[in-house]
Amino acid sequence: MSNKPLSTINHDRDSAALRYVYPVVSRRAGGVSVGINLNTNNACNWRCIYCQVPDLTRGAAPTVDLVVLENELRGFLNELLHGDFMHSRVPEGARRINDIALSGNGEPTSSAEFVQVMAIIARVRREVALPETVKTVLITNGSLLYRRPIQQGLRDMAKLNGEVWFKLDRASEAGIQRVNDIRISMSKVRDNLIAAISLCPTWLQTCWFALDGEPPLRQDEDDYLEFVSALLHDGHKPQGVLLYSLARPSLQAEAARLSALPAEHLQAFADRIVKLGLPVKVSP
Repeated sequence: MSNKPLSTINHDRDSAALRYVYPVVSRRAGGVSVGINLNTNNACNWRCIYCQVPDLTRGAAPTVDLVVLENELRGFLNELLHGDFMHSRVPEGARRINDIALSGNGEPTSSAEFVQVMAIIARVRREVALPETVKTVLITNGSLLYRRPIQQGLRDMAKLNGEVWFKLDRASEAGIQRVNDIRISMSKVRDNLIAAISLCPTWLQTCWFALDGEPPLRQDEDDYLEFVSALLHDGHKPQGVLLYSLARPSLQAEAARLSALPAEHLQAFADRIVKLGLPVKVSP
């Protein structure tokens, strides 16, 4: 295992020298996030232009070796709880376990073993006596949440202090195609989001950035607010919005065209969202 200190800009999936499990000091979570990477083949069904995954390809997660995953998760959580990893690798002020996060190098819900992975997380959490305050987080583009096994996984995750972070970078079909490089109808996005909200506490996760030096259009903001307002009107309330800009360079072909937005620009959009009645956590 490397002895290189971790930071909010070092999200190296190999920093713990494990196949599936990796630690991240999360700027948004304010502590150590124990990542689980089910997409070890760097395959995803979307291709977001800001994605930091190298050699990203279209596809689904490969078969997961559940025995290896369970052993890695158990061993690493024990190291965090009882070893010297926190002291030697994590900056002072962030030496707490915030969550176990299903994230990684692609869409985690594309894994055929998603439900079994959730069972492993539940079992290992019990075995190592992980505090109940530690969250279990699914970071997802939401596109596969119509699948029954995935919905069962969300039900199970809800019992583990679960949270879904549902990607909503734009709220128009043209905007999603431009930013996420995928064709999907807004009605399908809405249906998948409603499913998430009904099964597990769900946050909207929104990446807001400049493209070719230009911030998102006022129309992009209006589309987003209209989409969220309609959800709330129909009784589907997410926990809030995680609004962030770019912290690390994209590894996609569009990288040179992207730039972070000033904090004031993010806050101005956040203020508009707050008026709808949702809390917003801003990470410039």
